[in-house]
Amino acid sequence: MTAFRLHLLRHGEPERTGRMLGRTDSPATAAGIAACVARAGGLSVARRIASDLSRARACAEAIGPTEVDARWRELDFGDWDGLAPASIDPAALGRFWDDPDAAAPPGGERWSDLVARVGAAIAELPPEPTLIVTHGGAMRAALHVLCGFDVRTVWAFTLPYASLLTLDVWDGAPRAGQVSGLVTA
Repeated sequence: MTAFRLHLLRHGEPERTGRMLGRTDSPATAAGIAACVARAGGLSVARRIASDLSRARACAEAIGPTEVDARWRELDFGDWDGLAPASIDPAALGRFWDDPDAAAPPGGERWSDLVARVGAAIAELPPEPTLIVTHGGAMRAALHVLCGFDVRTVWAFTLPYASLLTLDVWDGAPRAGQVSGLVTA
């Protein structure tokens, strides 16, 4: 089996921070876009893909020509989307963090649905070096799909804005991978 390099870059800092920004389309700041451009500098990739949300798409387009794939969107937080965590019932939010599949946000997406759409996007990637500008939740879903990490383990990864997660992915069915780098600072 041959391996290819998959770089997952979290979008730059959005204009609205400190909120559950799932499908809320808050643009990235100029500094956030610049941080992504700097982080991607030196990467050798055959293609670039971005979530369709502007905070990811603008960062990717500043790096170079980009394809857009909505499957790389953040988890849909439903009724909580756009809210500050402090304004959400603490017990409900705690249940979500403990089990995001069984306790999805009201009107929102289950963790398994995010995993399924990110998994489908990964399965369709050609085996070539790729940069995907996406969101923290989608990056965690990719870790689950490719490395088999459980929910608790993927939430243990700190993925600040403009962090770069690099994986070596084996081109098989199903695809598997290993983390080869994480740059957060």
